[in-house]
Amino acid sequence: MRVLVVGNGGREHVLCWKIAQSSKVEKVFCAPGNAGIANVAECVNIPVSDLNGLADFASRENIDLTVVGPEAPLCDGIVDVFKARGMKVFGPDKASARLEGSKVFSKDFMRKYNIPTAWAETFTAEVPAIEFVNGRFDAGDKGIVIKADGLAAGKGVIVALNREDAVDGIKKCFGGAFGDAGKKILVEECLFGEEASILALTDGRTIMPLASSQDHKRVGDGDSGPNTGGMGAYSPAPVVTGDVMENVRINVLEPFLKGLKQEDLYFRGVLFVGVMVTDKGPKVLEFNVRFGDPEVQAVMMRLENDLVDVIEKIVDGRLDEVKLEWAKGASVCVVMASGGYPDDYEKGFEISGFEDAEREGAVVFHAGTSFKDGKIVNTGGRVLGVTAMGQDIRAAIDKAYRAVAKIHWQGGFYRKDIGHRALNR
Repeated sequence: MRVLVVGNGGREHVLCWKIAQSSKVEKVFCAPGNAGIANVAECVNIPVSDLNGLADFASRENIDLTVVGPEAPLCDGIVDVFKARGMKVFGPDKASARLEGSKVFSKDFMRKYNIPTAWAETFTAEVPAIEFVNGRFDAGDKGIVIKADGLAAGKGVIVALNREDAVDGIKKCFGGAFGDAGKKILVEECLFGEEASILALTDGRTIMPLASSQDHKRVGDGDSGPNTGGMGAYSPAPVVTGDVMENVRINVLEPFLKGLKQEDLYFRGVLFVGVMVTDKGPKVLEFNVRFGDPEVQAVMMRLENDLVDVIEKIVDGRLDEVKLEWAKGASVCVVMASGGYPDDYEKGFEISGFEDAEREGAVVFHAGTSFKDGKIVNTGGRVLGVTAMGQDIRAAIDKAYRAVAKIHWQGGFYRKDIGHRALNR
């Protein structure tokens, strides 16, 4: 088989890495890829926004299967383009991708199918949103979440634990901080508890959760500072007990699948469910329609199945034939980022220490790198996902951080406490 992976981040690197291990695969291509992906796939200089260009390439190169990594091309309709040409593609179509592309659409879907979630109100203007927030704090609310409706690269969510931060978040959205994504917003209840990430595979007829994981959204140690696309993850997540997973299956995944069927939505891909485990049970924070990054790095390190075989069965509508197998122990991914991230950051600095890191037993997945004068340099906010397996969470954390200590570039930084909640348990 010849497989095309669309994207250029850490998620796409781990997908290429896992796909290349399949005995079914003759060659892997990645468009556009990055410096790390080039070690396991042939990188093709086609941007993810050029849907027809990607389809032309897939047709010309006799690609048997295309796996779409990022949310933007899914929301733009890449699956519709490939399907119209009769090509196999892994992911939801444009209509289904609204579950991530519009937080308002997603919230309405949850309400319609009785999926437990926070209350929320929609606003298209700054003044009424601020008036509503002031009223909520006057009534005794302990926090409010402001969400830009559209895609904002994981940064359009502001958790405000006081009136001033909530008003500032509203002004940011309507002031253009998140572009067109912030022209409509959700003002939402702030849920308290412990977050977890549930990734689930679906072919529209069957839905199957992957191993649990937990992300670390805030940029700083102790969950301080602004939200990011994710500063690290581990799997499994102890907060997701057997009872919690069964609750999610009954109250979230099964109603979600019912909704797909009743709305006649084409979804053959991955559902990412961000949940808050509250004292009243798990509640959904958000839906995404692709693998989470960096959760996928931690989860894929533990998956023992041939990923290509699993994806083929999903695309063919035969997910019920799959039995997932997981390696024992735990995995941890520590994200290394550019100085200044998630705000403005400097790029173009040479990165050293890859071989030393991998000698520690870790796999270094590239997220924001490229080649410059034959050297690997940082080009993104999140740059690397250093991922390791261990017999337990402590062993995995120690191995990952030993590897992280070997990698250097000017301004590079990382959180020192990835996995702290698991250790506390």
